[in-house]
Amino acid sequence: YKERKKIPVWAMLTLSILPVWGFMYVRALTPQEVVAAGPMGLGQTSYSVCASCHGAGGEGGAGRPFAGGEVGKTFPHIEDQLRFVHLGTTAYVDAGIASYGDPNREGGAHAPKSFGIMPSASKDLGMSDVDILNVVCYERYGVGGMEQDADYDKWCSETSEIHAALASGANTFADLQDAFPDIIPIGDVPVEGTTAG
Repeated sequence: YKERKKIPVWAMLTLSILPVWGFMYVRALTPQEVVAAGPMGLGQTSYSVCASCHGAGGEGGAGRPFAGGEVGKTFPHIEDQLRFVHLGTTAYVDAGIASYGDPNREGGAHAPKSFGIMPSASKDLGMSDVDILNVVCYERYGVGGMEQDADYDKWCSETSEIHAALASGANTFADLQDAFPDIIPIGDVPVEGTTAG
């Protein structure tokens, strides 16, 4: 009868850590859940309400398109878009405003009720001012395809002071220009849109 050779220590160590390595390998291959953060991430989450009219990719439908730079042509200044989304079509019609957004828009200005009715995001959809900012950021720089420029940094970046002021409740659209005097006043009443430049 021959005595069997013992298993080398290095082989035992290797075999003993194999289950741990397997667990770590499988864990590394499991995709991590992405958490929406910042104005763009939160806006993308809220955009599902808007997508029913404007399309999942901003291509339009019952509502005007955002894709292909259309949102930037209509609203060269984010403040005009925020005001329109905040107040909705009916407020503009009731105030006798002939067009929203850029009155010198390439392809013609957009008149209220010329292409469906935009509900008031604050009154009809129950969105707060910061919710409206989040979704407008996503409409412009997500599905709208606009370049992330100085306006993006000012309004839509994760370090935006304006976003922080709205999120904390320190300011609303009605008084935002008091804290940030370099912006176009948004307010609580419809006004004619501003031209690009």
